[in-house]
Amino acid sequence: MAPSTQPTLLSPSELSYLHTSLSLTPPIRLDARSPTSFRPLVAETDLLPSANGSARLCFADGTEAIVGVKGEVEKTLGAAGQDMRVNDRADDVSMGGMGVQEGGGEGEGAEGMGRGNDAWIEVAVDVPGQRDDDAMTVFLGQMIHEGLVADGALKARLWINGRWHWRLYIDILLLSPPHTYPLPLLSLTTHLALLTTHLPAPISTGDEDPLFNDDWDASLPLYPSSSTSGKGKATSKGGREKAGGSRPPITLLVVSVGTNVFFDASREELAVADGVVAATVAAPTNTTKEGLRLLAVRTIDPPSRVSSSASVLGEKTQVGEGADGAEEGVWKPRKGGMSRSVLRKMVGMCVERGGVGEEVLGGLDGFI
Repeated sequence: MAPSTQPTLLSPSELSYLHTSLSLTPPIRLDARSPTSFRPLVAETDLLPSANGSARLCFADGTEAIVGVKGEVEKTLGAAGQDMRVNDRADDVSMGGMGVQEGGGEGEGAEGMGRGNDAWIEVAVDVPGQRDDDAMTVFLGQMIHEGLVADGALKARLWINGRWHWRLYIDILLLSPPHTYPLPLLSLTTHLALLTTHLPAPISTGDEDPLFNDDWDASLPLYPSSSTSGKGKATSKGGREKAGGSRPPITLLVVSVGTNVFFDASREELAVADGVVAATVAAPTNTTKEGLRLLAVRTIDPPSRVSSSASVLGEKTQVGEGADGAEEGVWKPRKGGMSRSVLRKMVGMCVERGGVGEEVLGGLDGFI
């Protein structure tokens, strides 16, 4: 499905020129960026005093989002002392088939990756002019939640003991109408908010009713780095990178035009995209693994597929007629899906070692 975005007021000739420019080798973007370059962004963290973690992010096109994270102690359902596993939910298939491995695989000490429950994480998205049950709002909330639970590490961090756990409320507010798909903006803002989230330090032991230290300066970070000081923030830029798997996942929007792949696409580039993919990636769980982990992949219909021009093309084009029958100088949306080689290239550029995914994660660490 495709979330609704503001229409692009470009003529067919302008769309044809833009599509041709992006199809060249090397491609020519409107703002002269390279295919993997991102536009400047502004970020701010720890801005909500009543939240356990918060962040605000603003993209260059003016779209802005704010995320607040709050934690609440909740009693675990089930028998006392029962270890709630990720397979307690029977609807893992509904999360795109990206279930988390049981037992934790390469677990994190006593609190393995398999400990936890998807219901302990609640994501609420608010988009201006959209109802809570609109397709766009539901799609965005599902994608953010899907990456967080597929990672497995966040659920394990919410476990207190066999009887109690933390319930995490992630409230996402899009402050401006979306000019393009806001999924990357909301994902990166959530990433920063979770990195700054701190929970009170427990002073109880075993399966006792949880008691916590009242001193906020002694609180523990939800995502600790390898070297921490004070409230658990990294003392060195590379400290968080050395702690494998100590960062929340992010979702990147990847666009293809022909065989060329682009990141951080503008509204005009999305208007002529042949394919759009949302890839959720996370840091590896150990320092020896090559590249990032791929948690989820979703294809999104580009705006041209749901516009009137696409339906008109389907009515006028006869079976077997290709692009050669199109009028010269007038762009029409491409029929059919992406080739496997293009999809493999799009995903590979996100997860490969030293690729775009690692570059984005490293850049976000600079705001902490």
